Amino acid sequence: MMVNSYALRPAWTPLTIGLMVLGFIVFWPVGLAILAYIIWGDRIPEIRRHFESRKSDWSREFRGCGRSSRRSGTPTGNAAFDEYRSQELKRLEEERRKLEEERREFETFMANLRRARDQEEFDRFMRDRESGRKSNGDDAKTIDL
Repeated sequence: MMVNSYALRPAWTPLTIGLMVLGFIVFWPVGLAILAYIIWGDRIPEIRRHFESRKSDWSREFRGCGRSSRRSGTPTGNAAFDEYRSQELKRLEEERRKLEEERREFETFMANLRRARDQEEFDRFMRDRESGRKSNGDDAKTIDL
């Protein structure tokens, strides 16, 4: 047992070379992975530590940025700040409501404007149609006479 684990170390041993060649024969990415293990396998603990430290740095930097920390009902422990935050949230909600109401009014205005334009175009069509009938009707009467 000890010989196998010792032979499968990240080095140019007969076992690793044989596995690499077999890996390239069976499926080339496996051979490439074994080659990478032979070349950089002794650095795996170092690489793992590097990425773990990056992960902890990142999590420390972005701690508290999730949705749960931004809930309006979550108290911070500072009563003055909590009161200020609740007042600001109420003010912002009122502004949002006003903007939504203005948006609805504008949409109604635009719908009425479209309706008036459509009505005007329809009335023009009907006038043109009637005037076309009258002129065609007059021509038809003169032809019949």
